[in-house]
Parts: sequence; structure tokens; C-alpha cells
Amino acid sequence: MSDAYVIEPAPRPAVPVAGGGLFPVRRIYCIARNYAAHAREMGGDPTREAPFFFTKPADAVLPVAAGNCGEFPYPPASADVHHEIELVVALGAGGSKLTPEAARGCIWGYAVGLDMTRRDLQAEAKALGRPWDSGKAFDCAAPISQIVPAAGRVLGAGEIRLDINGETRQRGDLSDMIWTIPEIIAFFSRYYRLEAGDLIFTGTPEGVGPVVVGDRLHGVVAGVGELALEVVAPL
Repeated sequence: MSDAYVIEPAPRPAVPVAGGGLFPVRRIYCIARNYAAHAREMGGDPTREAPFFFTKPADAVLPVAAGNCGEFPYPPASADVHHEIELVVALGAGGSKLTPEAARGCIWGYAVGLDMTRRDLQAEAKALGRPWDSGKAFDCAAPISQIVPAAGRVLGAGEIRLDINGETRQRGDLSDMIWTIPEIIAFFSRYYRLEAGDLIFTGTPEGVGPVVVGDRLHGVVAGVGELALEVVAPL
């Protein structure tokens, strides 16, 4: 029996690394409402809610090289697409049922990411008690900067900000996160066996809102880097 592929396999999604090389993407996990103010603006209660999450397909990444401005095509079937600036953690190791202490050793690097959301489709799914996939898991839904090696750093403070057309729309500090990076990694490892190549989007501060064609986005995470993006007409 032949083990050859019957169709040509798609290339593995990958993100450039600062200093050279590519980081192969295995899975993308996203924690929701990890900043108290954002939880409130989305109708949640950060004093009582346990963490919850969603995923995006690996090929949703839209890598943007350092110094470049990427192009985000406005997605189909939506008239209300929102920006959510996030710190992204790239894993170089994994495991199951990790402690926060063990989770620290899994951190390979960091990037600036945008969790782009078809908010109208997400709201419709919520109202019907259905999964969020249509709102979160679409082509180019995860723009991301180059990955910067962690070099042993576990980030816990620093500005996170998103400007649109020169106006600040989101601003917070990593110290505002309800769940720390090691706690987030440990949380996901309760549900999945994490592996090298996984990306974790760690939540967004308040101020999420819509984008339109022609908008220019500029995201910054202190100690990590920048991400520039222009919203362009649908493909």
C-alpha cells in the first residue's frame, strides 16, 4: 500500500523569527476576556469567571515581517470586523497537566498579534448558543509580527497598545492580565497536550472596535515589537 499523498500537501504555516529562521505553527489557542476592563465591556464579570478559550486554524496566521506593513483583506460575510491587540506566546516545548512552574520552561518567544473578529457573526452565534468558529476562525484572522526569542523572560508587565490611523484605540499593560502567562499555559495543558509550535493569544485590553477598508493599524507590545497592518478590500 502506497503511503504517498494523493494530493499535494499544503505548506506548513510559519512565522519569521527575529535574527532569522521560521517558527512552524502547530496550533493556535486564544484565551478570552483576560483583561478585567475588556471582560466588562463584553458583558462579563472578571471577579467570577473562570478562564475560557477558543481556537483558530494554524493557517489563519498572517505573518508581517519587521519593518513591513501587512495587508489584512476584509473578510466576507461580515459587516462588523473588530480589532483585538494581543501578546502572543510561542511554545518551544509542551506537555499535559503542567504546573505554572513547568509552563515557564515551555516559553520559546513572543510576538505582537491581532485577534481579528467578525463580531456580527460571533454575536449571532452567542445568541443561538453555537460555537464561535465563524466569528474567529477565518482566513488571515491572526495577523502576527515576527517572533522574538524569550531568552528566559517571562513577561508580566509592559505597555500593550493599538493605534488606528494615528489615534490610540486600545491601551493597557500586561500587568492587567487576570491570568499570567504561566497560568494560561498550564490552563490549556489541562485540556490538550501542548507541543512545540503552538501559539497562545493571551487576551486583549479594553477598547476593541470596528475596522474599515483603508484603516492603518499599528500595534505595540513593550519588550516584544510592533505590528503594522492595512485593511484592504476583500479578496
